Amino acid sequence: MTACQIGIAHTFMAADALRAALEEAGCEAKIETQGATGAEDVITDGDIARADGAIIAADIKIKGKERFDPVPTLSCKTKEVMTKDKAAEVVAELLEAIG
Repeated sequence: MTACQIGIAHTFMAADALRAALEEAGCEAKIETQGATGAEDVITDGDIARADGAIIAADIKIKGKERFDPVPTLSCKTKEVMTKDKAAEVVAELLEAIG
């Protein structure tokens, strides 16, 4: 999930970088964005039930954060995943944590 203060550029740049890094790591992913136009690709309870972990890259308080309580969750700022290389580091950190 990604969300920035303005809800435009950084939200979607972070989502794109995470998507690329997760695909490269061989992970299946669904990335919800909470941007200026509202929530898109909303992660459902069913999605979370099938998930091994979650990454929340947000600069603001996100709506529905408690949904992720059942899975290991790594939280960071959008700037920490703005490029594929930085996103890959965060993905590796989560994968290491969940074993």
